[in-house]
Amino acid sequence: MSTTVETTDFDQIEEQWEELLPVSITNTVFVTPWWQRIWWEHFGTDSQLRVFAVRNGDRLLGIAPMRLREGVLSFLGDTDLFDYHDFVVARDSEEEFYEALCEHLAGADWHTMHLGSLPEESPTLRYMMRLGDRNGLSVIVSDEDKAPVADLPSSWEEYLASLKRHDRHELRRKLRRLESAGTPQQYTCNSLGVLTDSMADFFRLLRSSGPDKETFLTGARERFFLDVASELASRGQLRLYFLEVDGRRVASCICFDYGGTYLLYNSGYDPEYASLSVGLLNKALCIQEAIERGKVRFDFLRGAERYKYNLGAVDRVVYQMVARRDSAP
Repeated sequence: MSTTVETTDFDQIEEQWEELLPVSITNTVFVTPWWQRIWWEHFGTDSQLRVFAVRNGDRLLGIAPMRLREGVLSFLGDTDLFDYHDFVVARDSEEEFYEALCEHLAGADWHTMHLGSLPEESPTLRYMMRLGDRNGLSVIVSDEDKAPVADLPSSWEEYLASLKRHDRHELRRKLRRLESAGTPQQYTCNSLGVLTDSMADFFRLLRSSGPDKETFLTGARERFFLDVASELASRGQLRLYFLEVDGRRVASCICFDYGGTYLLYNSGYDPEYASLSVGLLNKALCIQEAIERGKVRFDFLRGAERYKYNLGAVDRVVYQMVARRDSAP
């Protein structure tokens, strides 16, 4: 059977997209159809939607969710809200998928293709580079960021033992100091019934963490976060954590429970409690719960902040790929 590429939309492809994710190499919450649809509904007004489905007969090989804006073809979403991007491709169908997609895109109206936030295991990095010359493209791949991750053992004590000696000593010391400073308590608020009030406290703590986070948290991003959190809560994949000291919420973070991994999406804390390291300890306690719940990895997502390495993370590279037609300026 011949391979075909069709232009589709969320309503037509969403169910098949969900079914394809478990057998694709890049299976992360950021490439789910619902995450991309929510982003599109909030921020897609200045772009044209381009969702391509590649099939061999009735068999779906992969999906390319993209947008076109001023001649630039790119993934849906930007690095401010997406930590990873990729095409959704069935394992062992990569060559057929990329051959067909590149041939199809060669006839489309664009001058630059920008594919950012590609995880280091992405097949896009191999196949798009190899196919670029054949389709009149000059392709450049470069490091975009780091996304540190920690593989999790089966117990908290094993985790502590895996840390560097200094980091292990400091973490234990800070936990003891927190215990002696008041009555600390960490808990989650994951149900739809309490989500609105809980997210308001999360936003308060995020803003108070520093001027960069206050600038980041626009009204539009707040609304996006609320819709994403509601969807995650309905799927049982939201882990909205708070750390309290003497009954006061002093630190918060949002994790996603997806595919055996906790993904740390964003966090905030009350600077009045900075001396107790509440931001760091809230994350450490998230790791402890992830271990207790049998998770195999804690993904700190983008950014090389020092605390991630203090908590045992190692770097994972995120790449960007820019392809230009040889005739493009």
